[in-house]
Amino acid sequence: MSQALYRKWRPHLWAEVVGQEHVVRTLQNAIRSGRVGHAYLFAGPRGTGKTTSARLLAKAVNCLEEDITQRPCDRCAYCQSVNDGRFLDLIEIDAASNTSVDDIRELRDTINFSPSQGQFKVYIIDEVHMLSTAAFNALLKTLEEPPPHAIFILATTEVHKIPATVLSRCQRHEFRRIPVQEIVLHLRAMCTQENIPVDEEALVLIARQSTGSMRDAISLLDQLASTGERITLGTAQAVLGTATSQAVVALLDAVLAQDGATGLQCIHTALDNGTDPRQFARQVVDYLRSLLLMRLGNPEQVDVTSEMRQLMAAQAGRFELPALLDCLRLFNTAASETRGGWQPGLLLELAVAEAISPRAYSVAQALPLRAAAGSAPATQPQPAHTPPAATPVSSPPAPESKPVASVETSFPGVAEPAPRPAVTARPPAAKTEAPPAARPTAQTAAPAAHAASKVVDMGAIQQNWPRIKQTAKELKVNLSGLLNSCTLVAIKDGALVIGFNSEVLKQKMEAEDNLRLARQSILKVTGQDVSVLCVVLGNKTGSGGPDLDIENDGIVGTALNMGGQIVQKGKTD
Repeated sequence: MSQALYRKWRPHLWAEVVGQEHVVRTLQNAIRSGRVGHAYLFAGPRGTGKTTSARLLAKAVNCLEEDITQRPCDRCAYCQSVNDGRFLDLIEIDAASNTSVDDIRELRDTINFSPSQGQFKVYIIDEVHMLSTAAFNALLKTLEEPPPHAIFILATTEVHKIPATVLSRCQRHEFRRIPVQEIVLHLRAMCTQENIPVDEEALVLIARQSTGSMRDAISLLDQLASTGERITLGTAQAVLGTATSQAVVALLDAVLAQDGATGLQCIHTALDNGTDPRQFARQVVDYLRSLLLMRLGNPEQVDVTSEMRQLMAAQAGRFELPALLDCLRLFNTAASETRGGWQPGLLLELAVAEAISPRAYSVAQALPLRAAAGSAPATQPQPAHTPPAATPVSSPPAPESKPVASVETSFPGVAEPAPRPAVTARPPAAKTEAPPAARPTAQTAAPAAHAASKVVDMGAIQQNWPRIKQTAKELKVNLSGLLNSCTLVAIKDGALVIGFNSEVLKQKMEAEDNLRLARQSILKVTGQDVSVLCVVLGNKTGSGGPDLDIENDGIVGTALNMGGQIVQKGKTD
């Protein structure tokens, strides 16, 4: 059985470690100055050299080379023993399999024994974040004051799970993701040594697929080399399940042309050819990110061929910046969503459908238009059901006196609907009928225009609720938590009724800033200007709530029958 390439090409000297010069330089200086610590913590992504560097440190502190600057020499008996896995004073522990406190106690009991061969006993604890809390507590004292012949090296990919008491007892070294170009250089040298025929474009694809992990890159190369044929870009794309760049370009051309049929056909063709949906979405995101960099004036950060750079520059010029940002967010959601459902391409299809809809291109473009309209309700065509000019001003439509107005808010730069007439605020003289010629058109048109603007599509809000919450999170993090805790109840008189399980959450949501940003999020995602009314779901009695004319067989009535309570904003006992 042949040895895997990533094991065969594991670095045996400091100079062979790729992409971690900051860590190598620090450890080399510690060895040369005789200031090697008793506990180290190596943290970073998988496949970036943590365990390899730990073994090199174990070799260096026990190396028999007289010139201390040349350690490890990789020639002496101890270095060869470490390479072959026969060095008794190098103890590697997999914390994922040995998580209990008993395993750490056994280690603590044996650590005081002197080294069998070398000068130091080196303990490498891999995936140390998997240890239990009791195991960490049992390790603390030994980690702080180990015997002079013991060195601990802890390795983890999730440093945030390490207790602060452990972090404070270790010298911490952060391992970084390896740049694409350095991975390509290393893979090219490896292919030369192993006589693996490969195209440069395929190496770049492998490096990008590895996402900064050298071990993943070597494993992918090993997988492709097993075919026994020359590794071309097409072969790499077929084996790795990635889509061609032409499919991505065609997809975005369809989005720019607002051609949904062609866009969906591009997706179906890619999936029918065996492309993984999430991988296709990631490649679209990577391409859109490159377009964004070009659009913002950073083309030098895009690593593509000259022909592709010209094509991308042309596409970037056709994209408006708000539209490009919306597309990037949509496809990034499709790439990061893990629950794709039983239809694997659904998230991609939704992203295309939303990308070609006018509102996805930019709500920001609509805001100045609405703001410029100013008193638009006065100049808009009057609805057919608008009452004649002789209608008394003191008799507004009944729905306009609903307490929904208590949660009306305003947005900067967005014109508000005409104010609702309030009966209690009118002087008695207002009941006198004014001559038709003396009454401005806006006074009679405003209530009807306002009522028409409050026709809200509840289905659109429900369908886009995840995007509304995400938009709210970008505006205010705490608001997203409140929206995650609420239930969509109904649309009543042009207001969105949302329910909470406690009065505390309801009161927090009713903060003026939260209501304003929630309304702004709904407007940005759905294009609907909807006020928000908060209720409490808890009691079977609806006493104390606002008069919403609830039907017993309606949505809100059903909620009340199931234990809901509607509480009016600002109501006092």
